[in-house]
Amino acid sequence: MDKYIGKRLDGRYEIREIIGVGGMAYVYKAYDNIDNRIVAVKILKEEYLANEEFTRRFKNESKAIAILSHPNIVKVYDVSFGEKMQYIVMECVDGITLKEYIDQQKEFKWKEAVHFTVQILRALQHAHDKGIVHRDIKPQNIMLLPDGTIKVADFGIARFSRQDIRTTRSTEKAIGSVHYISPEQARGDITDEKADIYSVGVMLYEMLTGKLPFEAESAVSVAIMQLQSEAKPPREIDPNIPEGLEDITVKAMQKDPSKRYQSAAEMLNDIDEFKKNPSIHFEYKYFVDESPTRYMETITRVKGDSSADPRPTEPKGEKSEKKPFPTIPVLCAVAGAFLLVALIFVGTIFVPKLFPGAGGGSEIVVPNFVGMTLEEVNSNAEWKEAFTFKDPVLQEYSEEPVGTIIKQDLKEGTPVKKGTKTITLTVSRGPHMVRVPDVVGQHRDQAEAALKNAGFDVKYMPESNDEVQENFVISLSPAEYPNELVYGSAITMVVSTGSAPVEPVEVPEVINLSLEQAKSLLLAKGFVVNDSDITYVNNAGVPKDTVVKQSILGGQTAVPGTTISLEVSTGYKDVELQIPLPNSELAVDLRVYVDGILKDSQNGVLPNVLGVWKITLGEVKNSYNVRVDIAKHGSGTFEKYAEYQVNGLDGKATELYRDDNVLNKYTTVATTTTTAAPTTTTTTTPTSTVESVVSPVPTTPSSTVGGEG
Repeated sequence: MDKYIGKRLDGRYEIREIIGVGGMAYVYKAYDNIDNRIVAVKILKEEYLANEEFTRRFKNESKAIAILSHPNIVKVYDVSFGEKMQYIVMECVDGITLKEYIDQQKEFKWKEAVHFTVQILRALQHAHDKGIVHRDIKPQNIMLLPDGTIKVADFGIARFSRQDIRTTRSTEKAIGSVHYISPEQARGDITDEKADIYSVGVMLYEMLTGKLPFEAESAVSVAIMQLQSEAKPPREIDPNIPEGLEDITVKAMQKDPSKRYQSAAEMLNDIDEFKKNPSIHFEYKYFVDESPTRYMETITRVKGDSSADPRPTEPKGEKSEKKPFPTIPVLCAVAGAFLLVALIFVGTIFVPKLFPGAGGGSEIVVPNFVGMTLEEVNSNAEWKEAFTFKDPVLQEYSEEPVGTIIKQDLKEGTPVKKGTKTITLTVSRGPHMVRVPDVVGQHRDQAEAALKNAGFDVKYMPESNDEVQENFVISLSPAEYPNELVYGSAITMVVSTGSAPVEPVEVPEVINLSLEQAKSLLLAKGFVVNDSDITYVNNAGVPKDTVVKQSILGGQTAVPGTTISLEVSTGYKDVELQIPLPNSELAVDLRVYVDGILKDSQNGVLPNVLGVWKITLGEVKNSYNVRVDIAKHGSGTFEKYAEYQVNGLDGKATELYRDDNVLNKYTTVATTTTTAAPTTTTTTTPTSTVESVVSPVPTTPSSTVGGEG
């Protein structure tokens, strides 16, 4: 059995089962006794505790996620960095990885791919706004919940974008997830948010086509392909992929970061336009270098060739014989070329004039369509006869009126033969209008993120205000902002400096109110109630989700903005179960199970000394079964000794079974007279509402469920 299973970390997290193994850590499902929830605990492997690189990455992951709060990012609840153990407590996600889902699907609908990609981009935009670059975006690090929700995880090699981020190229292992890595990351250049955009493009490519853009026998070969090769266009693999979605994918995967989407918000904007009009075509234009960069030094180093000079060398000991330069043949070839060019020029100029029917038709000069409307173009009979206009026309946002032609692919003044050319026209959709989020009254950071996600350029204007707390938005300037503005417009947030002192206010009494009522009252007074400040406790007799304690009592005063912690009833009761032990001198090992799950153990116990084994049970259940097993110390052969049925609502425990003679088979037994087995009773202690099964045996040291034993 794994050494952590059944243990309790820091007296709080009960490890139940292992749910994953990574390169540097194990991931366990655990129960948080304080916050009453299931969590995931990521524990760094012992062999890496002394490795500075791995411990740095592990700590960096916790720091990166700790400042993030987004529905599409796995939450971090707690961290611990001890000398003997380092772990991160995270949200436990009940789902599978996106990679597993991709492998399961034989056919992947493009609408589903867009749905997943939008959620990933929203998570990344939030991280990028906080200065965090993930750097390892891949389907293996994306969790998919049963309802289709995406959760981005594993920020183990994330960095703050303001740092000089480089990728080590000294080993193949350091290259990272090469199938999804950006070219600049593979080269070891400085990386920023656009590296994550490239990885998203690769994932979208894989979901749309069912294939990775680059595959080879080794990771190094794939990395070189990321640097030098162009992926096959998605529509060549599957013609059913919409053309606009192919445009988005190809732009996200551009080798040159400056030609990619510059932010997740920009890519989200194009996806939004595609969702509105799936037949849209973006017509991105990319400069093609006729002499692509060659990475000769890198390739030869990978192949193990010590020579990086690709030029041929002469065999040693031999001299090359110089041949005479062929002067006469070269002069003849040059003269012939000049003669051919002259004949072509003369034919082009004079043949159409001497023979009007020759050459396949008369010429026409391409006019300037920019600034006209489609109606004006279509009403010209000569143009309709001379040109073929691509249908449907392209549409782009612009400052020009809707329907105005803003681009043409054939340049004005170009002479062409009538009926031989197709012209693509692009018309204006008008300005790209975006709804302005209502951020008045929000914290400055939250408001900024909302406005940037909507595509606006955010500016600040500080202003003192006696009524608005420091760093909260007073208004937008000018205050007469319409509901919509042009995408990319500048918006000025008027933010309170909080210069006027805030007077303390009376804290409302919220005990015996529901959690929602309590939060509403406290928030209305300006106090803060975070989810992490709400603790659930077992308290029978008090309805579920009812406040039983507040950190600052009602009637006292505190400054608005103060955090108030609450204790909330689960509606259940803690039970102290007292289990009478056999009157035996034989050393035994004990185990207790709740609904079949091991909760606690004691080894090397002398029953006639301990007398009663006290166990505190805090299950949040209406009813649960408790079984106690006993074995001769060290034998490993356990038998059922006692069984109880516990009511979690009222704390009552009923003994169903107990065998005081279970140890009689062994030779060493007590010579004293065996006390009759006590009857099952239910009592209430004066200082506690806990009801339990009580034995007449004198009180002895107790243990708490989940202890390491």
